[in-house]
Amino acid sequence: MKFPRNARIFRGQLDAAPFAAVLFLLVIFMLLGSLVYTPGVRIQLPVGDGFVGTDKRTIAVSLDANGRYYFDNHAIDENELRMRLSKEVKDASEPLALVVRADEAATQKMFTRLTLLARQAGFSEAWLAILPRAAASSDPKRLP
Repeated sequence: MKFPRNARIFRGQLDAAPFAAVLFLLVIFMLLGSLVYTPGVRIQLPVGDGFVGTDKRTIAVSLDANGRYYFDNHAIDENELRMRLSKEVKDASEPLALVVRADEAATQKMFTRLTLLARQAGFSEAWLAILPRAAASSDPKRLP
């Protein structure tokens, strides 16, 4: 059985209206996508240079500007945090280091309280998480 061929090579001009409509829709989706609420707590880490790391396995705890603690991306009170950190230390076969992701608006008192809590739980060291400073292109001392 033979089917008739109706397909022909298009040799006319393309209509720009469908392309403009698709581009317009993409712009609208991008604009509306930026307005969508993202759940969570905003923590602005401090920026610095010349920080060191640790070779131990780390456990991270976040501290917001109001002094609330977050462990495994969940808000947690101080007593529960102490118990969870103690459990992590007991379950680990090696020494652990605590990484504190503290908001830059958090006070030194809040950070000290958290590190003392970690020491009671069995941690031997605590580190403050810092974002590296962006390399300035006008600085001649820095290599790209």
